[in-house]
Amino acid sequence: MEKVVHEERSLGIFEKYLTFWVMACIGLGILLGKFFSNIAITLDKISIYQVSIPIAICLFFMMYPIMVKIDFAEVIKAGKSPKPVMLTLIVNWCIKPFTMLAISTLFLGVLFKGWLPGIEIIKSGEQVELYRSYISGCILLGIAPCTAMVLVWGHLSEGNDGHTLVMVAINSLTMLFLYAPLGGWLLGVNKMPIPWQTILLSVLIYVGLPLFLGYYTRKWIFAKKGAEWFEEKFLHRLTPISISALLLTLVLLFSFKGKLIVQQPQTILLIAIPLFIQTCLIFGLTYLLAKWMKFPYKDAAPSALIGASNHFEVAIATSTVLFGLSSGASLATVVGVLIEVPVMLMLVKVCLKTKKHFK
Repeated sequence: MEKVVHEERSLGIFEKYLTFWVMACIGLGILLGKFFSNIAITLDKISIYQVSIPIAICLFFMMYPIMVKIDFAEVIKAGKSPKPVMLTLIVNWCIKPFTMLAISTLFLGVLFKGWLPGIEIIKSGEQVELYRSYISGCILLGIAPCTAMVLVWGHLSEGNDGHTLVMVAINSLTMLFLYAPLGGWLLGVNKMPIPWQTILLSVLIYVGLPLFLGYYTRKWIFAKKGAEWFEEKFLHRLTPISISALLLTLVLLFSFKGKLIVQQPQTILLIAIPLFIQTCLIFGLTYLLAKWMKFPYKDAAPSALIGASNHFEVAIATSTVLFGLSSGASLATVVGVLIEVPVMLMLVKVCLKTKKHFK
């Protein structure tokens, strides 16, 4: 009984019911799109260099609370146990992006292509086949290693919280350097327009700026208020902001896509299938590699969960800036949000049930 209570406290109301909140935002967005269609369109037109200011504000507040939680001092300690770090980096950057491209192309570009017809005009004004736009959203998810919710998944799986924190910091730093070039290359493989300047700008705005401000905010609060005030007061008030900003962005996104969803609800399911397969594949592969490398369970579980989960905040931000709020790519990234919580909770249970097979 004590264990259950502890896990319930670890998963806050926003995180625990994230799938419900996302579904509610889908419904609200569809209603807004049907009865007040000009609201989202008007907001999206308030922009600078094709970057929507209202959406940029929402996306910034999705990212900033996540970055404030990161303790970069832990990165230095990672050298004492480099194997888990190397495994996670190899999976995140050398395996996961390419399996995502392969799986999403197989399902959305071949098997489901007949159910995903159409052409869309993306933000740059170019026309692309709709299925390619969905694949692009999957790609942007696949190259964004998780740095937020994975802290919850690692804790619920009774893993090594210190290792999870180290990987959160390292993932944030590596995204600054690898997200743009790898994303641009894979989008090119998918035959999508590659606005390199916009990709770099999105990484700087939605990863670099929150990372910089989060680091100095944390440093200043620790110096002025102390660690206890930071943990118990500041983070307690800040955490709901990230999810609230995410949900507001989803309302705007679905106010654009509401008509498509009403007419073709199977689109959500068709996109969810390759994302689900990819998540389970990467989890299983990383977990087995950790077992083969003789990791203790406390390192194996968070390593596998980090590999499986995605940083959907960055993916949504990038797809919105690159292709527009109404694009198929943005819709695909939202489907990633929709399945994140139930799938990851399932994998946490897999970890707990297989714990006895590790040291």
